[in-house]
Amino acid sequence: MRKIILVFALFLGVAACKTNPFTGKKVLNFYPNSQIFPTAFAQYDQFLTENKVVENTADAKMITKVGQRISSAAERWLTANGYSGYLKDYKWEYNLVNDETVNAWCMPGGKIVFYTGILPICKGETGVAVVMGHEVAHALADHGAQRMSAGTLQQLGAVAGNVAIQDPEKRNIFNQAYGVGSQVGVMLPFSRSHETEADRIGLQIMAIAGYDPAEAAELWKRMKANSGGEAPPEFMSTHPSNDTRIKNLTEWAPAARAEAKKFGVTSFQK
Repeated sequence: MRKIILVFALFLGVAACKTNPFTGKKVLNFYPNSQIFPTAFAQYDQFLTENKVVENTADAKMITKVGQRISSAAERWLTANGYSGYLKDYKWEYNLVNDETVNAWCMPGGKIVFYTGILPICKGETGVAVVMGHEVAHALADHGAQRMSAGTLQQLGAVAGNVAIQDPEKRNIFNQAYGVGSQVGVMLPFSRSHETEADRIGLQIMAIAGYDPAEAAELWKRMKANSGGEAPPEFMSTHPSNDTRIKNLTEWAPAARAEAKKFGVTSFQK
C-alpha cells in the first residue's frame, strides 16, 4: 500500500502544471477554465431552478453584499501582485437557498450558494464573510479543477494496474489496496490541503475586505459546538478537524491583518 501511495503521489507531483497566485506553488490542474467554467455555470443554473432561492430579503441582500466585498478584495490583491486579468472569465454570483443544511459551497468560476441553515451560526455579516472568504478562495485557487485532475489520475492509475497485473487473484488484491490506499493516503489528504488553503486565503481576503479575521476562529468554535463533537477522524475526512481549523485560524489572523494593512485597511468590522 505504501508503494501505491508513493506512486500516486508522484503522479500528482509530475502532473502539476499551473501556479497558485496566492502560494506561488505549482498545482495539479490540467483542465482550462474554458472547459470547466461553462459546465459549472450550467450546473449552477440547474441547481437554482430545482431549489428555493431566497430573494430580496435582508439576508439575501447581505449574502450578495458580502460576496461582492470579498471578490472585490480578491481582485485588488491579485492586481497588486501582478495577476491583473486573472478573474476575467469568472462570473461571480451569490445566492441564498432555503435549506436547513449547515453549509455553503462554490463552483468553479465563482458561483456561490449559502444555505439558510448556516446563517444562525454565522451570527451576522462578519460570520458570513468568514464563510464567503473560504468559498471564494476555493474558486480563486481552482480547487474544483484540481480535484477533477486528481480524480482522472486516480482512475488512470487503476487502469494501469489492471492492465499490468495479469493474475486475477493479484489483480483483485491490487484493486482493493489501490482503492483504499489512493483514497486514504492521497485523495483525502489532497482534499484537506485544499480546505486548509481556502481557510488561509479566505482569511486574508476577508481582512482586505475590512472584516475582522479574528472572528474566523470564533465561527469555527460555533461550528464545533453545533456538530456536538460528532465527526469522523481527521485522516478519514475530506476536511480538517474543527480543532485544527480553530488553531490555524487563530495563528494566521495577525498575518491577515498585516496583509490588509498593505491595502490601507487598519480597522475591521467585527
